[in-house]
Amino acid sequence: MSNKTLLKGLRLIESLVQMNGQCGVSELSRELRLPKSNVHRVLETLVEGGYARNDPATGRYSLTLRLWELGSCLVSRVELRPVAAPHLRALARGFDETVHLSVLDDGEVIYLDIIEAEQPVRAYTRVGGRAPASCVATGKALLAFQGTDAIARAIARLEPHTATTIVEPDRLVAELERIRRDGIAFNHGEWRASVCGVAAPIRDSAGTVVAAVGISGPSSRLTPERMIASAATVMATARAISHDLGYIEPPAPAARPPQRRDRPVSVAVPR
Repeated sequence: MSNKTLLKGLRLIESLVQMNGQCGVSELSRELRLPKSNVHRVLETLVEGGYARNDPATGRYSLTLRLWELGSCLVSRVELRPVAAPHLRALARGFDETVHLSVLDDGEVIYLDIIEAEQPVRAYTRVGGRAPASCVATGKALLAFQGTDAIARAIARLEPHTATTIVEPDRLVAELERIRRDGIAFNHGEWRASVCGVAAPIRDSAGTVVAAVGISGPSSRLTPERMIASAATVMATARAISHDLGYIEPPAPAARPPQRRDRPVSVAVPR
């Protein structure tokens, strides 16, 4: 796509927003002073990308909610760091291990915020750094709650980084199912051989998983036993951040009352 075509697409999007409804090719052509053929071609590209829709009954175009979804993600990221900061500090004080706040971007995690451990030997990452989502705890905590397309893309990129990296699609799918069920993700040295991690998903006010929080450290300290022991605290931290973002956790389902028995139960009495 040329720069001019991209600019035409952006101008079309702006016009559709400002016109606040469905628009025809002729209207947009007049508004933007572009040939109808150019407008139609760019509109069809927007439809193909999921940013616009065409009403077959009228031939008119309107925007989808795709832009709103992207904007919501951006707003969540902007608000996330200051909201999460006190909870990250508390988690760091509790474990003295490196704490990460991560978001997902095209199959990779981006570290939005990091609190380094004060230990002389610690997990080292940097704000803005990236890692494959399928290999780190925060990445798996995020990936587990994505759609099938995102998971399929992650599966297509599986490659070994250490001896424990999950490279079998079935194993990754099973692991993501477990994370969805249990609400906690683990990294057993799958990105860096000597670094392990524990993470849980963070939800926004709509209940969408938008980030993950976790701890990581050398495998000599973050043993499997310590990882399991830390899971409840990491999950509680994720819930606290989610609450501050406006998420209201649904109540646990009420216990079902005993079912009425329509027939008497016969009990064998020993003689």
